[in-house]
Amino acid sequence: MKRWLIAALVFCILVYAGDFLSLYLRLPRREMSGTISVHTYYAVKLKSGRTEYDYAGDHDVSCANSLFPQLGLKPCWYVARHTNEQITIDSGNPKNPSLF
Repeated sequence: MKRWLIAALVFCILVYAGDFLSLYLRLPRREMSGTISVHTYYAVKLKSGRTEYDYAGDHDVSCANSLFPQLGLKPCWYVARHTNEQITIDSGNPKNPSLF
């Protein structure tokens, strides 16, 4: 069992290192990073208990053209599948008047 765990750990490290070298050496020919437009929404929780959604606009997000997160960036395949970003804003608890 111990050998299998060590072998799996070494395999994961080799795959991650291979992904990093592929990105760094640009093999196959590709850019190291890209940009994808992301839609931002504010989810504002109102005192009445309802939630109001406000559109905040689009912005470009940098991403790495790799299989795993590299260089502090999320992979482009992940960002392309998650193009909606929601920011939650809580206005407080209406049942706790000491906060107001």
